[in-house]
Amino acid sequence: MNKKTIRDVDVQGRRVFVRVDFNVPLDGEGHITDDTRIQGAMPTIRYLLEHGAALVLASHLGRPKSGPEPKFSLAPTAKRLQELLPDNQVLMAADCIGPEVEVKKQALQPGQVLVLENVRFYKGEQKGDMDFAAQLASLIDVYVDDAFGTAHRPDMSVAGVPQIMREQGKPVVAGFLLEKEIAFLGSAVEDPVRPFVAILGGAKVSDKIAVITNLLGKVDALLIGGGMANTFFKAQGHEMGDSLVDDAGLELARGLIAQGGDTLVLPVDVVVADAFAADAQHKVVGVDEVTAGWRVLDIGPATIAHYANYLAGAKTVVWNGPMGVFEFPAFAKGTFAIAEVLAGLDATTIIGGGDSAAAVQQAGLADKMTHISTGGGASLEYLEGKVLPGVAALDEK
Repeated sequence: MNKKTIRDVDVQGRRVFVRVDFNVPLDGEGHITDDTRIQGAMPTIRYLLEHGAALVLASHLGRPKSGPEPKFSLAPTAKRLQELLPDNQVLMAADCIGPEVEVKKQALQPGQVLVLENVRFYKGEQKGDMDFAAQLASLIDVYVDDAFGTAHRPDMSVAGVPQIMREQGKPVVAGFLLEKEIAFLGSAVEDPVRPFVAILGGAKVSDKIAVITNLLGKVDALLIGGGMANTFFKAQGHEMGDSLVDDAGLELARGLIAQGGDTLVLPVDVVVADAFAADAQHKVVGVDEVTAGWRVLDIGPATIAHYANYLAGAKTVVWNGPMGVFEFPAFAKGTFAIAEVLAGLDATTIIGGGDSAAAVQQAGLADKMTHISTGGGASLEYLEGKVLPGVAALDEK
């Protein structure tokens, strides 16, 4: 990575603005049900505190529609952070901008942490309001982005504040989590150890068209699963019964089949069900045996074995998107089996966030993967070859 990180700047005695991803799940009583994202930011936070910085943390949480909503407050994250940092004082701001926040920033001492309230309580965060960005940047000496999950969004806390900081000649650098994401995804796409295999699932071909197009010229094999395999089957002339098919993507699928040749690998059998339900009747059929009233909800055992053969000698694997409707146990076998195969490989295995990460966690195999991305949408855009605003904003080495 040719971008500067927190190792490249002196933070002693300085106010450091850290864009974190504290968009954590909360239960009905406002308790955090999974603090993985907070834990992911801790190496950066601890490093900065140990090196004498005063920290101002900013994040969004949920999708507030019109101004402040108590259920989307970041207060629970500040409470959890205090539990993780018993030797440091963690303060919670009542807002993310305004006079009271300015006073708190001004008084902040090295070793203290100030958690700003949800930046999405202001429409300006996502509407390109540079005045909002300027207020966030006020009194800040160093900007650190450690939120890969939002690195693909041109939000003001991601792209606007860095722009202002740069204009003022102040450092804009990556935290350890962002550095790690760029290192793994970047090396996979730009300089993979071969054989390089990609696994793509999910519902629609049109959602992954740019990823498939970008990866086809880079991988040794591209294994397709999930609902979007149905679109490829229909493009080949197979009957798909009641299966989810992206009809708008049929022409795209035909083009990708022609372009991909032997590199693009499709399932050879599937699990079909008579309803989209956890307790639906189901059976294994060939891809040319799907009939009316039945829908494809998973890859079949022959496909699992077929894909395992492709993966056996792989040295780099990127996986984005489940192989079936893994939320239903009866249709999770394909996804979990692929996770098992990856767990046993002597390879760099990169899980592209979102449903793939959730599936690996559910399978109890997260610790067997080399890297699990914290950003589903961001990792997808990175695999497409797009320049992410949050990465582009960082200072070059």
